[in-house]
Amino acid sequence: MKKIPKILTDTAITFFFLTACFFLCLALQHASGAYTLIPAIFILGTFLTALSTSGYIYGIVSALASVFIFEFVFELPYFRLNFTITDNLVTSVIMIVIACITCTLTTKIKKQEAVRSQSEKEKLRADLLRAVSHDLRTPLTTIYGASSALLESSGGLSEGQKQKMLLSIREDAAWLTRMVENLLSITRLDGANVQIIKSSTVLDEFLDAALIKFHKRYPLQEVAVELPDEFITIQMDPLLIEQVVINILENAVCHAKGMTILCLKVSVLPGKAVFEISDNGCGIEKERLKNLFTGYYRTENLPPDSKRSNAGIGLSVCAAIIRAHGGTITAENRKSGGALFRFVLDTEEESHGQ
Repeated sequence: MKKIPKILTDTAITFFFLTACFFLCLALQHASGAYTLIPAIFILGTFLTALSTSGYIYGIVSALASVFIFEFVFELPYFRLNFTITDNLVTSVIMIVIACITCTLTTKIKKQEAVRSQSEKEKLRADLLRAVSHDLRTPLTTIYGASSALLESSGGLSEGQKQKMLLSIREDAAWLTRMVENLLSITRLDGANVQIIKSSTVLDEFLDAALIKFHKRYPLQEVAVELPDEFITIQMDPLLIEQVVINILENAVCHAKGMTILCLKVSVLPGKAVFEISDNGCGIEKERLKNLFTGYYRTENLPPDSKRSNAGIGLSVCAAIIRAHGGTITAENRKSGGALFRFVLDTEEESHGQ
């Protein structure tokens, strides 16, 4: 069943190029009576068909159909097939050879692209595994050490010390929970047949829910919100996009040193909703900026208690979620200082029109 859409697409492409070549040749014949360009037009159509479809069959079918149409409609004697004429035979052979060569080259290129893509995915998985292994070690060690101390020497600890240890355990456990959520999202969105279940979501209500969750984690961090005056609905998976907003806001809180202002702005373009999250902190290092959404960067030089790599994994999740929604996501440093994250989604009107 999965092959049916591809078969229909390739068949439609083949039919389109054959039809376009046929009517173009008719118009050329009627306008100028020129016949010399007609074989070249069909050869071009065969080449484009082979280039645009998968496998060999469509290119070869296009070549054979082009030969038949050319010989039957445009070559003397009209409406009769006559391959005894040398020119007709040579033209037919050229069309078929070009189709076979083009199909062979395009098939090899597609296979090479598939191998390269798979190799990049395997490398990313390996890098991600190394990053996760490194990042999990510190909070797990903290949780284990604090819980062991509470069990073994609870009587010798003051209430303040116990409270501090319990708070540390809770913070590290919450961080591990968010790490697992991000990893599960990567796993969910890593498949070839990702299907996002979208629903009509009111922008104001969605952001209220996202900010409530964010403020539960960071109650002291204020977020300046700027929204359009008009009523906006977006076709999206609200839980996934909520995770994008929270991850980017959390990234600013954890890593934007010197930040005093955190802003969330949503603007509307024709058929698009543009989300911008900005801060006035330290910005993003240039070497990290170009690989910010790949899901991995080296953490060996970070402080032992740093959890900065969770941001890398979180931003990788953000990119995967936005791509799965058919949107775009970018990051840049602001000229006035700080970082700006921007992602774009289709509004409900655009989604219905597709």
